Amino acid sequence: MACRYAGIDWATEQHDVLVADEAGTELLSETYAHDEKGLSALCRMLVRMEVALVAIERPDGLLVERLLDAGLRVLALHPNKVAAARDRFRVAGGKSDRFDAFVLCELARTDHHRFQVLEPDTDQTKAIRALTRARDDLVQARTGIVKLTAMIENPHDRGAVAAEAPSPERAPCSLVRAMRRESTLTPSGKAFG
Repeated sequence: MACRYAGIDWATEQHDVLVADEAGTELLSETYAHDEKGLSALCRMLVRMEVALVAIERPDGLLVERLLDAGLRVLALHPNKVAAARDRFRVAGGKSDRFDAFVLCELARTDHHRFQVLEPDTDQTKAIRALTRARDDLVQARTGIVKLTAMIENPHDRGAVAAEAPSPERAPCSLVRAMRRESTLTPSGKAFG
C-alpha cells in the first residue's frame, strides 16, 4: 500500500484532520471533537487508513498521547515553522484550521526528513503526567474553594474576594469556620442561643 500522511490542526474543542497519499491527493478531510469519543475515532481512522506519519503543531497533550498509544508516528512541528510554510501553499493571506491541516499534511509528506519523530513515553513518564494533571485539577478546585470561602466570610463585599482571598493554606480552616457559622443560624438568619 502507498504511504499516507496526515496533518492535524489542534484546537481545544475540535481538531481538523487532512489525510493525503504520497502524491498529495486528498483522501480525507474531517473534524473530530476533543473528547474521548472523538479522539478514539480519530486514532481508529488513522490506523485503519494506514497513515505512515502524522504532523501536529504540539509535542504533548492528550491528543499526542493517544496518537502515540495507537502506534502512529508523530511529527511535532513548531508553530513558527508551520506559519513560515503557509506561504508555500497559498497566494493570499488568511488562516483557517482546514488550511493549517493541509499545510501540516504537506510538511509531513514532503519535508518529513527535516523533522524528528516523537518517541512514545515510558510508563513512568505517563504516570508522572497523569499525576501532574490530577494535581492541576486539585489546585484549580482549591482555588475555587478559597474564593467561595472568601464570599461566605464576607458576603457584603464581593469585590474583596479577589483582592483579599485567604491564602490557600488557610482555606480549609476558613471553610470549616464558615460552615460552623452557617450551621448555627436558624432559618430566619438569627444565631441560636
